[in-house]
Amino acid sequence: MDRGPLTEQIIRSFDNMPAQLQAGARYVLDRPRDVALLSMREQARQAGVQPATMTRLAKRLGMDGYEEVRELYAAAVREGDLGFAGKAGVQVISQKLKGDKALAADMLTSIGQQIQKLATPAGLDRLVSAARALASARRIYCLGLRSSHSIAWHLHYVLTLVGDRSVHIDGIGATGPDALARATDKDVLLVASVMPYTRMTIELAEYAVAQGIAVVAITDSEVAPLAQIAQHSVLVSTESPSFFHAMSPAFAVAEVLGAIIAGRGGDAALASLRHSDGHLAALNTHLKSRQQSKKSS
Repeated sequence: MDRGPLTEQIIRSFDNMPAQLQAGARYVLDRPRDVALLSMREQARQAGVQPATMTRLAKRLGMDGYEEVRELYAAAVREGDLGFAGKAGVQVISQKLKGDKALAADMLTSIGQQIQKLATPAGLDRLVSAARALASARRIYCLGLRSSHSIAWHLHYVLTLVGDRSVHIDGIGATGPDALARATDKDVLLVASVMPYTRMTIELAEYAVAQGIAVVAITDSEVAPLAQIAQHSVLVSTESPSFFHAMSPAFAVAEVLGAIIAGRGGDAALASLRHSDGHLAALNTHLKSRQQSKKSS
């Protein structure tokens, strides 16, 4: 949940709150899921305030007590209440209090930790299993829409350098999904999608499964729609101090998958790379170093 049901109300009244209430309010803004899931005492401990402060905050917001706040947030979690606008409000307050450099530092630190998490034994097992499934496929169909488009496209681009087995599902005039008409049970559909999940992505993945096509997913939760139907799932974190969810971990996964698949391609991949190098050189694709002219004094 990116936005809590009390986000806008908290933002409007935040500047007029005493410091202790602001500390509690920041916790509610930053951790809406935890508001629904953790006890009031645990939330107060993590916010660095007394439990009574959370009760006073609830009454300041027009509630009878903090349990009413938790019930509101629990309902929002169940209903999948999402939105970028509310998260942006949280960012505005944090940025105002801590500054631009602090926001940048928080984002970069968070991204680094999320990517490092992928290198745990469990994370590496998922990555390697997914890569091997893709490497053994006759053809790899790559699908990612909206914020996940760059994930699927990057993997597809890397794979085109080491072979001709990749198909990117992204056609003008809504024709992209037509490529799946030629897919068989010897192929694999690589799908990237994180919350908020794009409807068409999930529906195409479900269609692929119904046709006997294996699905490899890059997604954000064990209970994500894709994780429920995929043969292999690589899980990435998307939490961010920014209003927009983090996509860097998913992009890193695409890079790793591409590298493993290329390495498993052996001599055929090397031959394809040499062919790609020659083709790019013939077209003079990449800028060569140029003599820099000195500015006249």
